[in-house]
Amino acid sequence: MELFRIRKDIPFTRHMLVLNLVSFATFLAAVFFLVTRGLHLSVEFTGGTVVEVSYAQPVDLEQVRAVVAGLGYADVPVQNFGSSRDVMMRLPLREGLNSGQQTEQLLAALRAQDPAVELRRTEFVGPQVGRELVSNGLLALAFVIGGIMIYLAVRFEWKYAVAAIIANLHDVVIILGFFAFFQWEFSLAVLAAVLAVLGYSVNESVVIFDRIRETFRRQRKMTVREVIDHAITSTMSRTIITHGSTEAMVLSMLLFGGPTLHYFALALTIGILFGIYSSVFVAAGIAMWLGIRREDLVKAPKKAGEGDDPNAGAVV
Repeated sequence: MELFRIRKDIPFTRHMLVLNLVSFATFLAAVFFLVTRGLHLSVEFTGGTVVEVSYAQPVDLEQVRAVVAGLGYADVPVQNFGSSRDVMMRLPLREGLNSGQQTEQLLAALRAQDPAVELRRTEFVGPQVGRELVSNGLLALAFVIGGIMIYLAVRFEWKYAVAAIIANLHDVVIILGFFAFFQWEFSLAVLAAVLAVLGYSVNESVVIFDRIRETFRRQRKMTVREVIDHAITSTMSRTIITHGSTEAMVLSMLLFGGPTLHYFALALTIGILFGIYSSVFVAAGIAMWLGIRREDLVKAPKKAGEGDDPNAGAVV
């Protein structure tokens, strides 16, 4: 399915050097902010107290957030679970207060607003659990990257695998750089979004690499740059349809999903936008500079007599 077809190939490769230098500078800036400012990790990673309370009537979450903020807890996740009368909050660790004292302080503030509030559950998440989640998250990221590299190396060739992984890591580091620079909360939902962006971005790279292989087979007189330009241009309609519909859904979560989905949708939005960019300019550009050739993907036909019995036709 195509919305439109571009008859003349767009010279993407002409601008790849400048755009990749911009990408490299953005990548370095993201690494700088990650090193100097670090990520604002959520309670799942740092440890804290999970509190679940129940109201007699459906409650306005904004009022609950105002009460929690009044106690000095900024950016604390406050969300419904089960029903509109049940509320769950995750309080970060606070020096000088244990988990029980935090819960009592919170309940007193909530009951000052509504005496009918009942405590349903309180649970302490220790820092050790947070460290395990961090290590498991990094392990999951490593497995995803390794699997992608193996898949692309088998399906295409090692140069394409290297190009795609560099482009994908570019997307991941830039997402993390945004979260470090603005100190947005990095939670398990955001980690899930990062892993989703990895798979999403590599899918776009595979589509372009497939078209490059197809063009190599059909257009034997084209140079490598012309093949890449043709491959990217011929996939633009598909890219606009796919990413446009996906971004519309993600933006709806960002705008109307509330605080619970806000950072998850934000990570996906950044990842999708940079995923399109990196697949076109970073992955294809690096593959070009690594020296991809027609022979890497299209095996030359055997000459007459190749593969036959070496003694065939011998005269005794």
